[in-house]
Amino acid sequence: MAKRDFYEILGVNRDAPDDDIKKAYRKLAMKYHPDRNPDSKEAEDKFKEAKEAYEILSDEQKRAAYDQYGHAGVDPNVGGGGGQGFGGFGDAFGDIFGEIFGNAGGRGGGGRSGVYRGADLRYNLEVSLEEAARGTDTRIRIPTMEDCGTCEGSGAKPGTKPVTCTTCNGVGQVRMQQGFFSIQQTCPKCHGTGKMVKEPCQSCHGVGRVKGNKTLQVKIPSGIDEGDRIRLAGEGERGQGGGPAGDLYVQIHIKPHAVFQRDGDDLHCEMPIGFATAALGGEIEIPTLDGAAKIKIPAETQTGKVFRLRGKGIKGVRSAYPGDLMCHVVVETPVNLTAHQKTLLREFDDINLSDEASHSPRAKSWMDKMKDFFAG
Repeated sequence: MAKRDFYEILGVNRDAPDDDIKKAYRKLAMKYHPDRNPDSKEAEDKFKEAKEAYEILSDEQKRAAYDQYGHAGVDPNVGGGGGQGFGGFGDAFGDIFGEIFGNAGGRGGGGRSGVYRGADLRYNLEVSLEEAARGTDTRIRIPTMEDCGTCEGSGAKPGTKPVTCTTCNGVGQVRMQQGFFSIQQTCPKCHGTGKMVKEPCQSCHGVGRVKGNKTLQVKIPSGIDEGDRIRLAGEGERGQGGGPAGDLYVQIHIKPHAVFQRDGDDLHCEMPIGFATAALGGEIEIPTLDGAAKIKIPAETQTGKVFRLRGKGIKGVRSAYPGDLMCHVVVETPVNLTAHQKTLLREFDDINLSDEASHSPRAKSWMDKMKDFFAG
């Protein structure tokens, strides 16, 4: 299984500041710590995954190497850390089977050529409920690594050129003998490029690339929902050794709405009405995504009554028809009453109490149950 992107593991964008990375790690560490999840292999794996991601992204040099080369830039088995032992085990077996079957394989299609596909990346994008319902086009600006303009991507000081690596003689791979096995792995000196930079460029410090930004156009389809992802092919991490780039996944997050709450294709809203309207009935105006609509309130409507407006919800990406709008009625108690209003309400209450069973059947039923409870 391909290793997950470190930024995706922590749930942050690639341009996230150090404080956001630290906060994200602490949140995951508390959630998946083994002491809080005894006997949970899944939680243990997630804890280790978050810890590894934080160790890389919290270190300025390691993060720069990761941004530049992806996992290959911080993997001790690919580069300087794999000098001894079976650190490059995947490459070893790729080499062995390549020799037997004539396969140029190896990890990720790389093998001894050092060509690897770039990692997939994630970008968190917030959109409004209206944008999610109707669809929209937007632009996102993401950090990227681009060829250094000073050295034109060579990594060498202007006027000089990279030279053949003296460790691998330009092959990009070194061979080790482990018992009966002949193990081949990426050269720790040149990281598989076959070249060395004796006089590094001052702008990129010999890396050949510098941090930049690129703007991408993203089409948000109508009906998209929270957590849905949009794939931008080839816009992820650059490949190594000329390998193809990974993909960029734009993950959608819906902003909280002042009026509506979304539940699948349905929308819900609360509508306060006065107790006179609830008792006598009437007509009220409610908002929808397409404008205002009117609904009739029957007499004697109680709090919690739900009115359904069919087809006034959202037509999901995979739905044939739009959902409904569910209007939840809340009978509002009046406030800041005048003396005259209080007098009228007391008179009204006295009339109610004179025949409670007729005017307040639910209250009467509840009181009867209470009397039976205490009597029993």
